[in-house]
Amino acid sequence: MTATSHTAIRQALLKRIQSGEWSLGALIPGEMELAEEYGCARATVNRALRTLAEEGLIERKRKGGTRVRLLPVKQAKLDIPVVREQVESTGSAYRHQVVEKKLKVPPSSIRTRLRIPNGDKALYLETIHLADDRPYAFEVRWVNVHAVPQIMKAPLDEISANEWLVQTVPFSSGDVMFSAVNADRQIASAIETREGAAIFVIDRTTWLGDEFITTTKLYHKDGYQLYSRF
Repeated sequence: MTATSHTAIRQALLKRIQSGEWSLGALIPGEMELAEEYGCARATVNRALRTLAEEGLIERKRKGGTRVRLLPVKQAKLDIPVVREQVESTGSAYRHQVVEKKLKVPPSSIRTRLRIPNGDKALYLETIHLADDRPYAFEVRWVNVHAVPQIMKAPLDEISANEWLVQTVPFSSGDVMFSAVNADRQIASAIETREGAAIFVIDRTTWLGDEFITTTKLYHKDGYQLYSRF
């Protein structure tokens, strides 16, 4: 590849992070090696890496090299929780059940949120998270497979999409909304509550650079508590 601008180099490096070629915590090649690979000046690579570092995606150390950050510096005030850890922190045994998993064309609201071209498919998932074999939360998730193609091979029956994404895919930004809604028949059945009951909903979208990764809604029945540190 021949690229001369630092923005083109940044985009190329970002794609390699997004694809999983460089996993979280991985050491990436040095400036001279990258400059030779991309046919550009070392200063151009340096500027591209500096931009990624400022965005919180990589960490640079003078003698330790450059690594993909395990967690981004720029992140929401609230952590992205791993549901398994939430359940186990209560002393309960965790497992999850994938109710539905399929590639399908998302509705316009999801397509717009994830910036998916009209007509393209996304991965749709419905998951029930259980604590001591009782429903803890019902998750409805869409994943942009253009941004995260490796999820199609992820063992989502063994590890939840929630945990797999947190462990595998870096993110640079996100938004989250909290609300209370009345459970419809599907949600009430999934979390074993009565239809029309008030439930707590966490609606979250995350992205990496210019690529939107996933949007998800987690439905919790009465009694759920959200904890966060500032």
